[in-house]
Amino acid sequence: LEILVQTLRYWVKDAPYLHLLRFFLREYCNCNNLIVTKKTRKKTSFHFLTKRNLKRNQRLFFLLYNFYVCEYESIFVFLHKKSSHLRPTSFGALLERIYFYGKIERLAEVFAKDFPTNLCLVKYPFMHYVRYQGKSILLSRGTALLMNKWKSYLVNFWQCNFDLWFHSRRAHIKQLYKNSLDFMGYLSIVRLNPSRVRSQMLENSFLINNSIRNKKLDTLVPIIPLIGSLAKEKFCNLLGHPISKPVWTDLADSDIMDRFGRICRNLSHYHSGSSKKKSLYRIKYILRLSCAKTLARKHK
Repeated sequence: LEILVQTLRYWVKDAPYLHLLRFFLREYCNCNNLIVTKKTRKKTSFHFLTKRNLKRNQRLFFLLYNFYVCEYESIFVFLHKKSSHLRPTSFGALLERIYFYGKIERLAEVFAKDFPTNLCLVKYPFMHYVRYQGKSILLSRGTALLMNKWKSYLVNFWQCNFDLWFHSRRAHIKQLYKNSLDFMGYLSIVRLNPSRVRSQMLENSFLINNSIRNKKLDTLVPIIPLIGSLAKEKFCNLLGHPISKPVWTDLADSDIMDRFGRICRNLSHYHSGSSKKKSLYRIKYILRLSCAKTLARKHK
């Protein structure tokens, strides 16, 4: 089974899919048939979707769905290689890839006809794509007109070539310098940082002030969702005021401090990339004071 997974990893680019495939193969390696058969006196019927085996085959459906998603997401691999000005890497002698490259060539022809310049000559063609919590996020740099073109062509490409019905109203375009993006526990936003440069001419004795605005991507700690999570685990109330945790009062002092310290370290490591640490310091303060109140409640 591991040899099969290692062989598939040369053409499957989605790492979570490989982990899911490995788990699926190990679980069903001893099963003779994935389809449950039910024998009666008159005939033998095949039941694939029943309440009894639906939970058992749920991972199979999830595996097939993830494989289908990887197929229509392969377009971003092609666009990424075209935008990076590197020679595309061949997927190997696979028959099903012939149809995929045929669809890619058709898409390239559509782009070449409609765009005034070639795809490789777009000013900022480089893009990032990620699928997170059932949502697909496509990040690119360009004007609003270019983003609308990307949206229109990708939706039409998926509908016509992969039979994926995806309504254009479900795709929202957000500009990071106007709206924040909640992604993997961070609030990402582009801010304008103005800086003033002063030039002085000694001979003529006059000053020139130049104002420069630089765009900077800020990653902020979402303080409200974190306080809600801490309140749910009984570390504080909904207003963020620390409270003791009575469930841990039966533990030893070292175990209590070790648990609180482990939570603080995990939060610090995960949110260490934040540009502003004030919210992170507030979360640490809540946990430290909750630890002190828990120890005080134990020795009361």
